[in-house]
Amino acid sequence: MAKILGMVSTSHVPSIGNAIAKNAQESDYWKPFFSGFKPIHEWLAKNKPDVVIVFYNDHGLNFFLDAMPTFSVGAADQYMNDDEGWGIPTLPPFRGDANISWEIINGLIEREFDVTTCQKMKVDHAFTLPLKLLWPESDTCPVITVPICINTVQFPLPSARRCYNLGKAVGEIIANLDSDLNFLILGTGGLSHQLDGERAGFINKKFDLEFLESLAQNPTWATQFSIEDLVEKVGTQGVELIMWLAARAALPGEVRQIHSTYHVPISNTAGGIVLMENK
Repeated sequence: MAKILGMVSTSHVPSIGNAIAKNAQESDYWKPFFSGFKPIHEWLAKNKPDVVIVFYNDHGLNFFLDAMPTFSVGAADQYMNDDEGWGIPTLPPFRGDANISWEIINGLIEREFDVTTCQKMKVDHAFTLPLKLLWPESDTCPVITVPICINTVQFPLPSARRCYNLGKAVGEIIANLDSDLNFLILGTGGLSHQLDGERAGFINKKFDLEFLESLAQNPTWATQFSIEDLVEKVGTQGVELIMWLAARAALPGEVRQIHSTYHVPISNTAGGIVLMENK
């Protein structure tokens, strides 16, 4: 049977891509963030995942306000990156596996999740940068990827509880695949930040740390909050932490937290990294 090795969650702000392009990882500003990935690189080299399931949100590259699915799953053998206007270098295509994607899609439909299936899908910085952070030395991403996109842009947004249940369902589906592949779950976005309006630059360190602490032993803690509650507590864009919830929920059974960092700010964002594995 397929095996879920663990999960990684990380921030994904576009300025990370600019820092990589300018080789600024060791600068005073960026080093506290990038150095947090060293234990993760060591863990990846040891555990060698074959497939990464990526819970992320699209920022207008693939979907726009006139057509915004709540949940969408890539069902292609390749996913293209494109210019988003941030000055980030466009990355090479990412390898998919349509058969794995359709197993997940069919399983989600059976569990009454109405997902949009995308047999042609562009992926933006929320997908590409976290994968580049995990494998910085590779010209192309060395693993199979499955994009699962969650709407955090156009209201109404799916609740934290709904996203948690989505991740749990994905974990159950993977665990029952007739496969010897090793899977890693990746959640991207957050933590607290707001990029516009009167609260631009808002960061709630207290809530961020409570959320990070809850992921290991009490992962449903954040599901008590409505989307409106989360906007108040972590900012309009901080609701991206629902991708972290989905990723965490995909881990079956007991988990062990291997590594966690928290650093502010990175481009007016609270930067967080978490690595957990199944016991």
